[in-house]
Amino acid sequence: MTDKLEEVVGRLLIDKKLTLALGESCTGGLIGHQITNVPGSSEYFLGGVIAYAYEAKERLLEVKHNTLYEHGAVSPETAIEMARGARRALGADIGVSATGIAGPGGGMPGKPVGLVYIALSARDFERVERFVWDNDREGNKALSAEAALRMLQEYLSGHG
Repeated sequence: MTDKLEEVVGRLLIDKKLTLALGESCTGGLIGHQITNVPGSSEYFLGGVIAYAYEAKERLLEVKHNTLYEHGAVSPETAIEMARGARRALGADIGVSATGIAGPGGGMPGKPVGLVYIALSARDFERVERFVWDNDREGNKALSAEAALRMLQEYLSGHG
């Protein structure tokens, strides 16, 4: 039986003696839920912030006011600031974030339903990826959580 992605990520974090923090918006805590489904995850997972509102993103994750108002909550700029903010707020080695439009409403020109940005911030590396999912709300959230874990796995495996 193949190990789940969150188990692989957990082993990599333990092997590398690294800690993780999350900044979640559209995933609503799903990434953290999957991480904490792994026994022993307290060795590497420090916690996460679910920041849905602009005010929460600013106050808890230190996303700049101007970033939100110039680029929007669903943007690569906001995603990377969320990842940096989670890392800083919890004192982790790595911060991962997800921000997007899960649906079914909320889409607009240039920002369709299913648009998600996933970001990773570490001391030596940063990355943001754009995805557009074509699923229902729960499906979009699940695909986003999987993409975040895959990005983390790639980084930890040296392929970031």
